[in-house]
Amino acid sequence: MEIIIIIAIISMLIAGGFLFAFLWGVKDGQFDDDYSPPNRILFDDTIKPKK
Repeated sequence: MEIIIIIAIISMLIAGGFLFAFLWGVKDGQFDDDYSPPNRILFDDTIKPKK
């Protein structure tokens, strides 16, 4: 029965580490989209009517 408690504690520590790493990455701007905005100006979103 003690092993279940030890495994639960270890898994909570690992999950906390992943949560910390994710929040750190979000705060640091790692998940910001830097590729799409410069390419948006290259392509027209509107369809031009034919003459």
